[in-house]
This record gives sequence, structure tokens and C-alpha cells, in this order.
Amino acid sequence: MYRIAIEKLLRWKESKRRKPLIIEGARQVGKTWLMKEFGKQVYADTVYINFDSNSRMAELFASDLDTDRLIMGLEIYAGRKINPENTLLIFDEVQEVPRALASLKYFYENAPEYHIVCAGSLLGIALHEGTSFPVGKVDFLKLFPLSFKEFLMATDQERFAQLLDKQDFQMITSFKQTYIDALKNYYFVGGMPEAVQSFAENKDFNEVRDIQKRILAAYEQDFSKHAPNEIVPKIRMIWNSIPSQLAKENKKFIYGLVREGGRAKDFETAIMWLTDCGLVHKVSRVNAGGIPLKAYEDLKAFKLFILDVGLLGCMTGLSQRILLDGNNLFVEFKGAFTEQYVCQQLKTIEDLGIYYYTNDRGSCEVDFVADTGEQIIPVEVKAEVNLKAKSLKTYREKYLPKISVRTSMADYKKEDWIVNLPLYAIEQITDVVG
Repeated sequence: MYRIAIEKLLRWKESKRRKPLIIEGARQVGKTWLMKEFGKQVYADTVYINFDSNSRMAELFASDLDTDRLIMGLEIYAGRKINPENTLLIFDEVQEVPRALASLKYFYENAPEYHIVCAGSLLGIALHEGTSFPVGKVDFLKLFPLSFKEFLMATDQERFAQLLDKQDFQMITSFKQTYIDALKNYYFVGGMPEAVQSFAENKDFNEVRDIQKRILAAYEQDFSKHAPNEIVPKIRMIWNSIPSQLAKENKKFIYGLVREGGRAKDFETAIMWLTDCGLVHKVSRVNAGGIPLKAYEDLKAFKLFILDVGLLGCMTGLSQRILLDGNNLFVEFKGAFTEQYVCQQLKTIEDLGIYYYTNDRGSCEVDFVADTGEQIIPVEVKAEVNLKAKSLKTYREKYLPKISVRTSMADYKKEDWIVNLPLYAIEQITDVVG
């Protein structure tokens, strides 16, 4: 399986300003596999240490954090010499031993020659709970489920992924049915590595759905095991309300749908917990279109998406027949699926700020507005080929963005102020808009 993140790891390895690297991401998005695969491909040796229930490591890091002493202890544990030039040190589930996280500061300052990558499924929470954390002394990499392009590569359609990279839209349009069929499969399978691998090997939708159910059950167990007792019921309520929130015409998150009379102060901590875990994406509203969008963020209004479109389908119990045939029963939820998919792809683009826009009267809504740091790109999402873009026009007249994007099942077409970008090419948005 190919992950684009390997290229980022290679750049990290070659960087003269390399710091210990922390890989953030939800459980089961492939962090452990990525670290080991990187070690296998690029280093002569890999020393893998899992800190979960590891009393020896807890003891090693419990006393002083002298790097020479730590390396000696790690060498004894691994049973071999650690050569800083060609050994990758992997610290997995590092949040289980907070002092191991704290030690990264000393490795950066006193032993920068060592190549250290760390990950942990609940690392985001550990970092936000004030664990002694080496601010400014580490690099970060966020890992998400496989994007649509990675899905194409994992399912032996590498040439179609390369075609998207080249943006040869004349050729892409010739093969559009292949892309549309693959996209429908992706809507069902999603990007969780185990589900994708199973689908690539067996093409069995039932097996994929069983894997998704197992993943969702593991997340539910995490709620009980790792979240403070008093917020566990609230986390469950938020998590289970997401499909119905997204099925609404206006997808703004409504606390009253979670529980009658529910208010922000009842559920804020639960939403933060799910966000820190990487299980949900919180997309805030902006009420203007200037750079940076962050300056116009309305913290009270937001949409919540989950990390993976396949898991969303599993939560709603949507059958593959309805999904793949485009059955009419699916109409109500089709917009939600398409927005979930687009959000998921935009999230994989580095340094892209993602928001949505509504004017104060609520008469104009743009599904996503993306901030590249240099320009703002309004994005309207259509599930099929409907090309009306009233809100996009209203937004454009008011804020004059250089270019606007409408993404749908229609073919690529560039007009003076708008690009029609097929849904299966949304990952290319920053290149296409340029």
C-alpha cells in the first residue's frame, strides 16, 4: 500500500533542521505501518518500541532524561547497537509514558543526530492535557485515512492516479466512468487502511463492512477506556448524532439535535475530545471572505464531519446496492456523503485552512471556503451534475475571489470566474486553481 506521507517523511529525513517527529492521527489510520514501512524502505535498521503497558520503558524514562543514558537503555532493550546515522528509532503509543514525550526536547538539543519518529492513537489528547511537551523542539505530521488518490493506487489503478496528478483533463474525461465507478467504491469502502486492503484483495463489500463495524466498536471502547467518566455519555451522543446532523439541508451543528434543550456548554468538552482524537473534523463558519479566514471565524457555528466516509456509511447502515446504483432512496443523504468526502480530501492537503461561509441573513451559503495562505477559494459541492451556483455567484460578487470552484460529477471545465472540477479530482484543487 502506498501512502503519500512517505514522501513527507523522506523530506523530514533529509532536512538539515530535522527534529524528532510526531505523527498525529486517529486510531487505525496506519501510523504504525507507516513508521515501520519508512524504516524498512530507507534505513539500514529500525528499533521499534511500543510504550503501551511497557514497564521497562516507564522505568527507563522515570529518572533523569540524559540522552546518553537513554540510548544505552534502548540499546539494552533492543539487544543491539543504535547507530544514529542509519537507524530509525520508533516510539509507538508514546503518550503512555509522558516522560518519553518530554525526552524529545533533550534529543533535539543534545543528540540531534538520532532519527526519532513517534506516534500514539490518543496523542492529541495527551498533548492538549498539558503533558510536559517539548514545544518548538519537534516536527509534526498529520496522518488521515487514505485519500481517493491513494485508494486508486491501492486498488491497482495507479495510472488513473497519475493522470490526475498530470491534470490532463481531456484524457481524464475520456475515462470518467472509471473514475466515477472508483469514487462510488470509495464512498462505500472509505480510506481506513484495513478496509482498503481487504477490498483491494477480495472485492468483498460485506467483509469491508465487517471491518468498519470492528473499527467503530474499537472507537466506542476508547470512549469508555480513555475519556473522563463524566463526558463519556456526551461523547457517545455527539458521535451518534453526526449522521443526522449531516443529513439536514443546513448542516450546521445543532446541539438540540443531540439532546432536547442541549447547549454548547454541555457538549463543548466532548467535541474537543473527539477532535483531539482525530475522530471528527470541526469546520467553522466564517462571515467574510478576507485573508486570513481565521480572522473571520465564528466559533459558535460549525459543521462536524467524521474522519472517514466509509465509516459514515457504516454508521448509517447504507447498503452497497443503494450507494453503488445511485438508488433514489439515497437522495436525502447524498449531499451529506458528498460533503463528507470533499471535506476528507481537503483535509489531506497540507497548510489548507478549511471553513464554510454563510452571510448574516442565512440567504447565501458556500459549502467550503479554503484558505491557501495566498488566496481564498470558495467551493460549492454538488452530488450529481446540477450546475446551478447561485450562492457562489452571490459570494463572488461580494468578495471577488480570483477563482471559484464548483465540484460535482460533471466534467472539468474552466470559465472566466469558475472552474468545474470533478469530485474525483478535488484533491488537485490547489494546483488547478494555482
